[in-house]
Amino acid sequence: MIKHMLASGLIAGCLVACLVTVLQFAFQEDHVLLAERYESGELVHFQPPAADHDHASTETATQSPDAAAPDDHDHMHGDAEESFALRQSKSVLAALVTYCGYGLVIVSGFAMANQFGIAIPPSHGLLWGLAGFACFQLAPAMGLEPELPGGHAAPLQARQIWWIGTALATAAGLALLAYGNGVLPRLAAIVLLAIPHVIGAPHLDQFTGVVPPELAASFAARSLGVGLVAWLTLGGLACWLWTRPT
Repeated sequence: MIKHMLASGLIAGCLVACLVTVLQFAFQEDHVLLAERYESGELVHFQPPAADHDHASTETATQSPDAAAPDDHDHMHGDAEESFALRQSKSVLAALVTYCGYGLVIVSGFAMANQFGIAIPPSHGLLWGLAGFACFQLAPAMGLEPELPGGHAAPLQARQIWWIGTALATAAGLALLAYGNGVLPRLAAIVLLAIPHVIGAPHLDQFTGVVPPELAASFAARSLGVGLVAWLTLGGLACWLWTRPT
């Protein structure tokens, strides 16, 4: 039983992590790199394009001949390649850890449902994946949107507590809605789904940060889109592996 749970969760998590890495590189990586340029001060929001052009022209005019030496360019190119490889390696590792963990969580949910006499057919995998997306990404994002570098936020511990509480309350509420019988379980489900948002996520007193809001909004939308695809795939794969005869 435990071996089957581990195998189903980890295999599904590894496959989804590979998919997520590709999707993040295709849809999110350029936003992160651009936000880092704003964070470093290389780019400034609302700066007139002419100022960028004049600044670039001044730098070109005052640049010494030695700065363009071939050896320096080769060295910078090598550093950039090493930095890119290291960055992508960390992204793959983070995706593996995250989605293997999520895979184990969703398979544990299958096992718990079986203990209560609830059969989980393969066709329900997408529904469980959609529920996982709602618990771990959609509901938390309604208070704490996906962030880019250069943004300012409330203290990390407060955000973590609210995020965990929101995920747990949403999971319990959806479980009561799906499998609860009677009026009271459904009322309790509505209360659980609403409580985190009534309390409200921790935020700063004013909006700050150097990243353009258009870029932040696009990144948040793409993050949720990638998360939806990932969770639907994870739910389908994990359920298929879980229901296979051993």
